[in-house]
Amino acid sequence: MGTNQIEPARRGKYATLLDPELWDYIDQVNAWFPPGIAARPIAEQRAVYNAMCRAFHHAYPADVTASDSVVAADGRDIAVRRYRLAGKAPQAIVVYYHGGGFVLGDLDSHNDICAEICAATGFEVISADYRLAPEHLHPAALEDCLAVFEWVAATSALPIVLCGESAGGNLAAAVAHATRRSQRHAAGQVLIYPELGGATGRSYIEHAEAPLLSLSDIESYRRIRSAPGQSLDDPTLSPLRDSDFTGLPPTFIITAECDPLSSDGEAYRDRIVAAGGSAWWQEEPRLVHSFLRARNSVPRAGEAFARIVADIGRLGAAALVGEMAGRPEGGAKDRGPSESLGFKTIRHRSGTE
Repeated sequence: MGTNQIEPARRGKYATLLDPELWDYIDQVNAWFPPGIAARPIAEQRAVYNAMCRAFHHAYPADVTASDSVVAADGRDIAVRRYRLAGKAPQAIVVYYHGGGFVLGDLDSHNDICAEICAATGFEVISADYRLAPEHLHPAALEDCLAVFEWVAATSALPIVLCGESAGGNLAAAVAHATRRSQRHAAGQVLIYPELGGATGRSYIEHAEAPLLSLSDIESYRRIRSAPGQSLDDPTLSPLRDSDFTGLPPTFIITAECDPLSSDGEAYRDRIVAAGGSAWWQEEPRLVHSFLRARNSVPRAGEAFARIVADIGRLGAAALVGEMAGRPEGGAKDRGPSESLGFKTIRHRSGTE
């Protein structure tokens, strides 16, 4: 794995900002999925990415089982994977959309993450295998994600929590926007370092060359996803470009400090709060994009994942008992471990820092 390690002298400001164990993780990722691989054929990228995912995969927690099925939608079948915790009736359903830049990933790439969410919350988790670019340009992925959400809403009365990471965070937000006026809308959404269509925020400047995801990477994935002439102002492509943020469900956005996309989370929180909704933004310090894969090897990432799981659990439980009614509006940027135990202990801020 050493052939793709970033030499300390080339790590720049991140050399001391990031913990040694996180650099070990970054070096391992780069060894499997090296910088510059985006120039290679898509099939090769996917094969390399899938091999990397298998290398980081962890066994399911005890008592979690998974089963595969399909959702029929407009003449196509969308593969889904359902995770359940044995001996426990779920109190909510998590609909999970994986990351991968809209180009990579499938039901296997984030398999263990979904299983761990199921185990930690006791909720049923349904992961969607949406169509990928460039074979299927926008809005194909969104259409699939929306179809899976509507299928879940039609077949279960349990509260639904949308969850997505990176590209999947974009899709989760777009589904929330599309269904917010529906009788069966999401009870909440948890967006993990989402790509929401920002362009000029603080992090785009400060962390344009961050490890594991650079600004040029983001721009490349956006081009691959979009048809010629596609407007970035289309809110179905870029949820941040929506002109209406009313009616959205309670939202947690978790970003990494050293990630160009972090400002997307901050801006999205601000838009929801300004529209009278409830949203909380947590920027995890000294972490990078894709830190979920480091949750078992990097303490900071493990602590962040525990907070994410707690956020999912709170949204599902609160929706079940109606606790969301009357909650104060605002958003928290910084939340300590003791504050992750319930809504009452979250510090609320105005929409601006």
